[in-house]
Amino acid sequence: MADQITLQVNGEPRTCAEQTALPDLLQQLGYNARLVAVEYNGEILHRQYWESTQVKANDKLEIVTIVGGG
Repeated sequence: MADQITLQVNGEPRTCAEQTALPDLLQQLGYNARLVAVEYNGEILHRQYWESTQVKANDKLEIVTIVGGG
């Protein structure tokens, strides 16, 4: 089993395996990746970089769900 790391997601401590790609983390947390925006360590992370981003210990993520409306 891979070593576990701790990071912050929306202000709450969460754990995941080392070298988890961002899309995999989103799925593990129950988010639909098509309907969220991600701030990664204080910067909006553009979707084109998600696949190549592996979360690290002590990273801080803010995940915002996009809600449609009228």
